[in-house]
Amino acid sequence: MAINIIDWLKSRISPSNPEINIETELFELASSAAVKNLAFKTGINIISKAVSKCEIKTYKDGKEIRGDNWYRWNISPNKNQSSSVFLSKLVDRLYENNEALVIETSSNELLVADSFHREAHALKEDEFTDVVIENETFKRKYRSSDVMYFRLANDNIKDLIDKLYVSYGELIEYAKKAYKKGAGEKGVLNISAAASGKPDFEKTLQQMMQKRFKPYFEADSAVLPLTDGYSYTGNKTGAGETTRDIRAQIDDVFVYTARAMGIPPVLMLGEVADTSKAIDAFLTFCIDPFVDLISEEINRKTFAKDILNGSYIKIDTKTIKHIDLLSVATSIDKLIGSGCFCINDIREVVGEEKISEDWAKQHWMTKNYEKTEDAMTGMKGD
Repeated sequence: MAINIIDWLKSRISPSNPEINIETELFELASSAAVKNLAFKTGINIISKAVSKCEIKTYKDGKEIRGDNWYRWNISPNKNQSSSVFLSKLVDRLYENNEALVIETSSNELLVADSFHREAHALKEDEFTDVVIENETFKRKYRSSDVMYFRLANDNIKDLIDKLYVSYGELIEYAKKAYKKGAGEKGVLNISAAASGKPDFEKTLQQMMQKRFKPYFEADSAVLPLTDGYSYTGNKTGAGETTRDIRAQIDDVFVYTARAMGIPPVLMLGEVADTSKAIDAFLTFCIDPFVDLISEEINRKTFAKDILNGSYIKIDTKTIKHIDLLSVATSIDKLIGSGCFCINDIREVVGEEKISEDWAKQHWMTKNYEKTEDAMTGMKGD
């Protein structure tokens, strides 16, 4: 959501504050917006890094294969970008603009558009024009079937966060000003009747404030020279807001942004408590729905009804979460011993290379398992 600078400056003028310092006000506006942008970009980076760790698996006739499609999506979508850079840009465009467009060139390269115009239709294909990628404008008119078009949500998340911050940003600015006011020095300047009665009193006082008091307040350590008829008594109050109060309000912006993006707040704040549970929630409520959105569009545009014959891509999110082998050793034993997974299945999950031996592809089961009817027969015999 763009900010109208003129309207914002007008809102800062009031009967009690008829004059404003434009340079100061613009600096405060920029620093205030930086908090919101930092929170939003932090959320985008967390999501893009998670998505970049996923492997995009490709299948043909129901069997996993590694061919041109696998190479494009996992290694090099185009001559200038790796798959991680490509996916990070796709995530960034989706959250920044609530939509993203991927086109395929005549040389089968995939490119994420920086900007484009979409003309939506109900009974015929949507049309995309004015596609710009890296300062190059593509003159061609694309139809919906020619491109991959992703839309994040009905309402733009960034706009919602901007609207929330319009009001909350004022609280942060108030806290900053209260801190400066409380941490600053207060004092009383006593002026004798003789000094105030001199003809050049106003000029002398003005010069004293500018040339003596101003440097004195700005310096870490200083001596304040005063002439006859003037005496100053000052002290630091130490009252008002603290830096912790300001940080708490900035943290609130991160928390609200995280919730809007489906990210557990502890991950946005960098806290380590209950990280494992937070990552599970992150995968369930943020990443899994997001990669479903991505994979559905890729599948319907790349494979169409061949999906019914077992040709499709699948984004594997199991690689996002770090696995400590020692902590899951017992679980690995159970998974293999129950016959549910083979050894190569488990090695893939924990990030190890598959073994080419046939025994690593077989399913094993311990003798502790038996059929229900066999167990019941044994009980009757007893």
